[in-house]
Amino acid sequence: MWTFRIRNSGKFVIRRKFLAEIMKVILLKDVENVGKKYDVKEVKDGHARNFLISQDLAKAATKQNMKWLAGQRLVMEKEIEEDLKKVQAMASNLDRTEVTIAVKVGESGQLFESINAVKISEKLKEMGFEIKKSEINLEQPIKEAGEFPIKISLDHNLEAEIRLLVVEEKS
Repeated sequence: MWTFRIRNSGKFVIRRKFLAEIMKVILLKDVENVGKKYDVKEVKDGHARNFLISQDLAKAATKQNMKWLAGQRLVMEKEIEEDLKKVQAMASNLDRTEVTIAVKVGESGQLFESINAVKISEKLKEMGFEIKKSEINLEQPIKEAGEFPIKISLDHNLEAEIRLLVVEEKS
C-alpha cells in the first residue's frame, strides 16, 4: 500500500507501508510451528504463497477447498476408527501372551547374550505380531534367566503386557 505525504517544502514523499495481509490455508501435511494435517490456519500472505503453497504443504481455504476438506475429514475419521479396531484386537490377543526365548547360559546361570527390545520384537514377529522395538518398554536389557513382565505401548494409547520367559537353550 502506498501513502503520499506532503512535506513543508511542498515536495511529495512516497512511502510504502508494509501491512501483513492474512490468508487462510488448509494444511496438507504437518508443518512445524504452524499446525497439523487438515487444520485450517491463518498465516501471513507471503508465507502462504511463497512457502506453504509452493511446497505443496497447504492450499488456499476457498469454498471449494473447504468442501474437499470436509470429505477428507470423514475419510480420515473412518481410517482412524478402523485402525483403532485393529490395534484393540491386537492388544487383546497380545495381552498375557507368553514369549519364550532360549539362550545359551553359563555355569553360574548368567546369559551369554542379553535380551533387548530388538530380540523380543523379532520373536513377536515370528509369533505373528507386528510390534516395533520402540513400542516395547524395556528399561534395561535382560541378562539373566527367568520370567519377566514386559509392557508394550501400542498406538491410540493402548497397552498390553506379555510374559517373557528366558530359558536355557538345550543343546
